[in-house]
Amino acid sequence: MTVSTERTAAGTSTGLTAGLTAVPADEILRRTLRRHAAGVTVITVPGPAGFTATSFTSVSLEPALVSFCLGVTASTLPAVQAADRFAVHVLGSGNAALARQFARSGTDRFAGLSWTERQDGLPLLDGVPAWLTARVTLRQRIGDHVLVVGEVEAGGGHGEGPALVHHDGAFATPVRLPPHTEE
Repeated sequence: MTVSTERTAAGTSTGLTAGLTAVPADEILRRTLRRHAAGVTVITVPGPAGFTATSFTSVSLEPALVSFCLGVTASTLPAVQAADRFAVHVLGSGNAALARQFARSGTDRFAGLSWTERQDGLPLLDGVPAWLTARVTLRQRIGDHVLVVGEVEAGGGHGEGPALVHHDGAFATPVRLPPHTEE
């Protein structure tokens, strides 16, 4: 089935041509991104506060910039807005429980976990394959989210292994494909 939506100059949806099913743009985006595998991270800020995110991405190598997005209704938004630094914890296949814990609302997400508080108050989680810290350089509301960009300051990790990804509404881990050979 082909789904489509058209928008007028004013930004409102219009009727569609015959044979197409009218679907709101947010639903098209939701359906499409279910097919996109995204790496799973936990973002932490002083407080301590943190949340599970699949919106983490690199922005630039020179300078070394990274970003993530957080919904404007998220319970951790006030702590993220107040923070001058953040940590990104890249999760591995053995960290699905950690991802679920930081995805829950209304609980102490740090309860029962092993983590270290740096001198600047930034919490670093133990047992993740890789982490980095960044100094916030930009916060910008974009639609129903806040985009946060930071300049990388430090990084480390505790091991190798397959990444934890989110795909089609569930956690998964990638499987390496055989190398491509020319025929």
